[in-house]
Amino acid sequence: MRLAPAPAHAGPQDDEGGKGGDGRGGTETGTATKTRPKTKRPNLYRVLLLNDDYTPMEFVVLVLQDVFNKSREEAMQIMLHVHQKGVGECGVYPYEVAETKVTRVMDTARKNQHPLQCVMEKQ
Repeated sequence: MRLAPAPAHAGPQDDEGGKGGDGRGGTETGTATKTRPKTKRPNLYRVLLLNDDYTPMEFVVLVLQDVFNKSREEAMQIMLHVHQKGVGECGVYPYEVAETKVTRVMDTARKNQHPLQCVMEKQ
């Protein structure tokens, strides 16, 4: 790639608006390379509901529908899994999304005076 010399009125500036001019005004040659930064996939976190003996099943279903956008059928399946196994996965999300969902579940449970627990763990 050849660079043309800067116009006489521009002084030591280059074609990029004055950044990085060397003041020689001559021509330069070089290789233009395009580097692509390697983007790392964000860590994912599982959001888990924990069983307790006090939170009504219907409330858990409503939370799953509201916070996790589950259909009634999916919410029922997850709720029953939590009830039978003690813990159940609601979804897998990037850190900030998982954290927000855990907070929403916990806030909703407290507001309705239920001891429902929700946690997240790295996948």
